[in-house]
Amino acid sequence: MTSPGDTEHPAPGRWLLLLLFLAICSAVAVVGAVAAGDAGSTYTSLRLPGWAPPGWLFGPVWTVLYATIAVAGWLIARTRRPGSRTALLWWSVQLLLNLAWTPLFFGAGQYGLALVDILLLVTALIVTMVKFARLRTWAAVLLAPYLVWVAYASVLNWSIWSANT
Repeated sequence: MTSPGDTEHPAPGRWLLLLLFLAICSAVAVVGAVAAGDAGSTYTSLRLPGWAPPGWLFGPVWTVLYATIAVAGWLIARTRRPGSRTALLWWSVQLLLNLAWTPLFFGAGQYGLALVDILLLVTALIVTMVKFARLRTWAAVLLAPYLVWVAYASVLNWSIWSANT
């Protein structure tokens, strides 16, 4: 949704911008995958709660979530309205916190520090969604499944930390 008075990047640049946002989110996914190492075996070796998802579910879920994160950022980047730069700064902060979680949890086995990181991620994501909603409702809506997943992952992280330390 655009508001009267919004200006956007011209059409050809808009698609290149989308590719840039998809590339950024893909890079975060790749770094996470590399940092996770043998996350599958690590995950199954942990004492997990009965409500923990199966390991195979993470790949498909994160593929969809990274795509929605990219599109949401792209929608805001196309908007030339007051507050769009601040909103994109928060988008970047939450993405950096997202990037840090996997090396902390799987790479270093620092479940407590990973919990702090993911709680900061939830906070940054809520701020991002509020900022996005002021500019483009759909950009915030696209982040809602991500927030639900990260909130669920936060509780799972806490449960794993509690059971495995």
